[in-house]
Amino acid sequence: MRIILTALALSLALPLAACSHDAREAEHAATTVVTITMAGKAHRFDVEVARSDAEQKQGLKFRTGLPANGGMLFPFEKPRIASFWMQDTLIPLDMIFIRADGSIDRIAENTIPGSLEPVASGGEVSAVLELAGGTAARLGIDESASVTWTQ
Repeated sequence: MRIILTALALSLALPLAACSHDAREAEHAATTVVTITMAGKAHRFDVEVARSDAEQKQGLKFRTGLPANGGMLFPFEKPRIASFWMQDTLIPLDMIFIRADGSIDRIAENTIPGSLEPVASGGEVSAVLELAGGTAARLGIDESASVTWTQ
């Protein structure tokens, strides 16, 4: 009986340990507040910041969800044409490509999880903001909005 209880306890502990590992990683990631303003209305997001090449390469891969006001910001040192893909990304995302002046170059809505098709900006951008898929449509955000964040 003791062996069965031990096996049961271990089988329950492993998934919990994996969840706590993900939570610890997110807890230690740099975060910032991003505000998207459109038609006089401001939408606030608390997002992780992927600053290093390794953090940008990892992005939101293997995540199974995002909070409604969460996401990830990918700032670049210099403006550039940005291209992302969804390999190993399990959830649809809205990708907002942001110019140096905070205007929006392009919004790619509900990108397809696992897709290897590039999702690219239309021009040079200083950052990309990834939000849960459907967020832009739900909040009525389009390319006329402006984006700001704290460095």
